[in-house]
Amino acid sequence: MAKQSKVSTCLWFDQNGADAARFYVSLLPGSELETPLSSDASKTPMTVHFTLAGTPYMILNGGPQYQHSEASSIMVATDDQAETDKLWDALTSDGGKAGRCGWLKDRFGLSWQIVPRRLPQLLSGSDPRAAGRVMQAMMKMSKIDIATLEAAAKAS
Repeated sequence: MAKQSKVSTCLWFDQNGADAARFYVSLLPGSELETPLSSDASKTPMTVHFTLAGTPYMILNGGPQYQHSEASSIMVATDDQAETDKLWDALTSDGGKAGRCGWLKDRFGLSWQIVPRRLPQLLSGSDPRAAGRVMQAMMKMSKIDIATLEAAAKAS
């Protein structure tokens, strides 16, 4: 296993943490499992260490007493609409649920924010009226659509 980071996030799962970790590392470049996982589904590891785009995480298969909530989420800053669409589609597939304003829950119940880097740029621009229009457009969205935000910023 790689040298453990001084600070990382621990995610509590019931018993499907290894499946979640395998799925998560498949989504983003620079991600990897750090805990060797058995292909034998009856051998559930207590902990799974992995990185997502270089950020360290640990999953604890601790049992059913705690559930994920929207109070914490993994936020991914995407570079363009293609990356936004790819992550959104992967995370909402197989039982995931779309939320509002770039939020979603994956099939494991974990909350994510998929936010194009362009969104905060448009919201913090020098024209407060354009930023307001962008905010209004975003509030109507589930998955963020960059072209719609750009059009809102330019509208008069």
